[in-house]
Amino acid sequence: MPQDSLARRLVRRLLPAFFILVAIDLLATWFMTGVIRPQPWLLRDLFWVMLLTQGLLVVLFVWVLISGIRHELTSVNQLADQIRQRSIEDLQPLDLAGLPSEIAPLVLHFNDLLLRLDDSVQAQRRFIGHAAHQLRTPLAGLKLESELMLAQTLPDDIRVRAMRIKTVSDHMIRMGQQLLVLARADHATRPQDSFERLDLCEWMRQTGANWLDRARERSVAIQLSAPDEPVWVDGDPILLGELLGNLIDNALRYGCGSAGVHLRVMANPPSFSVEDDGPGIDTEDIERVFEAFYRAADARAGGAGLGLAIVREIARAHGAWWKITSRPAFSGTRVTLSFPGPRRGACLTRVE
Repeated sequence: MPQDSLARRLVRRLLPAFFILVAIDLLATWFMTGVIRPQPWLLRDLFWVMLLTQGLLVVLFVWVLISGIRHELTSVNQLADQIRQRSIEDLQPLDLAGLPSEIAPLVLHFNDLLLRLDDSVQAQRRFIGHAAHQLRTPLAGLKLESELMLAQTLPDDIRVRAMRIKTVSDHMIRMGQQLLVLARADHATRPQDSFERLDLCEWMRQTGANWLDRARERSVAIQLSAPDEPVWVDGDPILLGELLGNLIDNALRYGCGSAGVHLRVMANPPSFSVEDDGPGIDTEDIERVFEAFYRAADARAGGAGLGLAIVREIARAHGAWWKITSRPAFSGTRVTLSFPGPRRGACLTRVE
């Protein structure tokens, strides 16, 4: 038994009292046999029979106690397994069926906390989505005004300021779009209900082609390796397009010195990866790059730290594994996503 287990504590508390009772019983028996003074052979036999009986009683008592406690704690262990197997997005109340009356009040209070936490999280997500949506119009107007100013003849200092306004506007518009994608990929909105059957190879060709002009501007070549046969998955093409776009954008933005971006589709299991041969990601940053708004100390300016967070949320919505590999294991950076295959409405959360 573990040192701090409930069974060990109860045995430790109950055994002294039990041994005291046994000792009293033995003392009384000895006194009675001593008073009536039976024959020596009968006294010896009575002593060994009583000693063996008391030993069997001790063993039986301990076994009944431990087995009873373990049986009663089965529902508690099942509750612990239920909590451990839940994903971080699942804030639904816990099941009270079969729990001991001593544990039920604790679970009730815990369920109340989960409900209040779920309301708070949903309110926060709604606020982010609504705020990002409402900010798009004034930001688009600000961007348009700055572009109209830049189209005119301006003094150098005013042109620099107008260019800064346009750059900041573009950055804020991009951040608003990413926040909206995060809201749409939210587990509570069930994007799985709108999944379509997609050929991962054809989808990768069409979506990757949209980034060719951007890659040429940076003198970076985009290559695609895909099987000739279709690789089928169930997914939301818009969300997956945002996912792939963020991975390619990161490769172009942060893969300084990279000669190319390689898009690779694999059939078994259905998966794809985005690779670059840039400087890679530091080991201490790999575990945190998927956190929202996290930026490495040596990251270039211009990003908001939402790209890989969006990748993570969209992958979760599709029940996909995700893995990032960088130096020294890989000469650059490679992000791989593996899908569970065509399974419409799959609601899984897997991380590798």
